[in-house]
Amino acid sequence: MRKAAINRETFISRDTFISRDTFETKINLHLNLDTAAENKIETGVGFFDHMLNLLAFRAGITLEVSCQGDLHIDDHHTIEDIGIALGKAFQEALGDKKGIARYGNATIPMDESLARCDLDISGRGFLVFNAEMPTSHIGNFSTEMTEEFFRAFAMNAGITLHINVQYGKNTHHIIEAIFKSAGAALGQAIQRTGNQIPSTKGVL
Repeated sequence: MRKAAINRETFISRDTFISRDTFETKINLHLNLDTAAENKIETGVGFFDHMLNLLAFRAGITLEVSCQGDLHIDDHHTIEDIGIALGKAFQEALGDKKGIARYGNATIPMDESLARCDLDISGRGFLVFNAEMPTSHIGNFSTEMTEEFFRAFAMNAGITLHINVQYGKNTHHIIEAIFKSAGAALGQAIQRTGNQIPSTKGVL
């Protein structure tokens, strides 16, 4: 069967800005799904900055984030609230989701660790997360916040997200493989492959 031609002239740039201001965090976020420019990320949590940069790079998107959070308490509010803001930005930038591939999956090794991400931009936020963290912190990043970040992101983006670490010993390597696999899977799912909403329901 012949594939329908993609009319790229009808595409609107998927670019959005999100500001989120609470008593716990002040976040400004810029997301562009159609460019891969330099990412500018300053959250106050160095390892988290590194992971967000890896996710954006693997997804082929541009991400700018600045956050002033209550890090004198801990990193929970900062990381969770950035997940919320990033999820909302994805949902807004994707619009009606017309023409996207919708599904993505990637398995990424990082030295001794191996992580897999499978996702569906379904309109239904859901997270399955299976990963053991051998250590509790990397710098000022609480490793348990990896799951909380992806839960906040998935719920607010309307993405069904499955993350499974098959094995690993080094916590840094495990989390890096998770973020890279998530980025690569997102990069697949947001690609424009046609002009139709990818659902038999006609809506996502």
